[in-house]
Amino acid sequence: MVLSKAASENDLSVHSTFASRYVRVSLPRFKMAENSIPKDAAYQIINDELMLDGNPRLNLASFVTTWMEPGNRCVNMIAHLFNAPLGEGEAAVGVGTVGSSEAIMLAGLAFKRKWQNKMKAQGKPYDKPNIVTGANVQVCWEKFARYFEVELKEVKLEDGYYVMDPEKAVEMVDENTICVAANLGSTLNGEFEDVKRLNDLLVEKNKETGWDTPIHVDAASGGFIAPFLYPDLEWDFRLPLVKSINVSGHKYGLVYAGIGWVIWRTKEDLPEELIFHINYLGADQPTFTLNFSKGSSQVITQYYQLIRLGYEGYKNVM
Repeated sequence: MVLSKAASENDLSVHSTFASRYVRVSLPRFKMAENSIPKDAAYQIINDELMLDGNPRLNLASFVTTWMEPGNRCVNMIAHLFNAPLGEGEAAVGVGTVGSSEAIMLAGLAFKRKWQNKMKAQGKPYDKPNIVTGANVQVCWEKFARYFEVELKEVKLEDGYYVMDPEKAVEMVDENTICVAANLGSTLNGEFEDVKRLNDLLVEKNKETGWDTPIHVDAASGGFIAPFLYPDLEWDFRLPLVKSINVSGHKYGLVYAGIGWVIWRTKEDLPEELIFHINYLGADQPTFTLNFSKGSSQVITQYYQLIRLGYEGYKNVM
């Protein structure tokens, strides 16, 4: 999917000439609305947008639709949802994926490449990267480690404590650790790990050692729960060491299987050399993906749910 950049223009909104009379207030283009709207109005807004898609029989430039505004809007909405910094000189970036497994692969590759570049610049060995996680992580983390030759250092679980212990995790961090992966919604029991405690401990260790070990939050399950039920819980980009977050749209994002998202805190957290710039049709389209041609239906469905439900609707569902 095309790499999208989070916009800072909060005043942009979506207007629909043919939508229901119930849409009396324009919807924000890049943020989730506070309130829900009728399902027919949400459908009409998206249907009007899709009228702008090219007719394949009349399209002389390409045989597929190559870019879609709803995907960009979803990235923006989720970046806002996760409190990404959007000040001057700061802009989150993100992509849609087929699920959190692909999202984690992409995030892991970004961490590995950044670590390799840093070690090369310092003239140090860069052939033994590792990731620190809890033993409760989903199998996709093991796949990433095996496929991309990264050592997986797992914090063992204890009887009665079935998530990663932040203290033990930070003890396992060394100079070759590309990131610590925290879990917001364990596969085993749904429990949230203490990301804030992990961040605070890691800040201290980084100060002591001169390292800059970052955090990735695997919010596949909890990313669409915490913002609505526990808005004061600090687990996301409010914490300075959290550099990327993945979330599954097809879990509590309320979309059928086949959609996930990964958001990076800033463009600098995603190495430029991993991004491919495609210009087949004349305009630059940056892409970062492991899966290739895939349908847009799940992106449209995610966009529908975000504008249909808003904060109010997701909170009611959760």
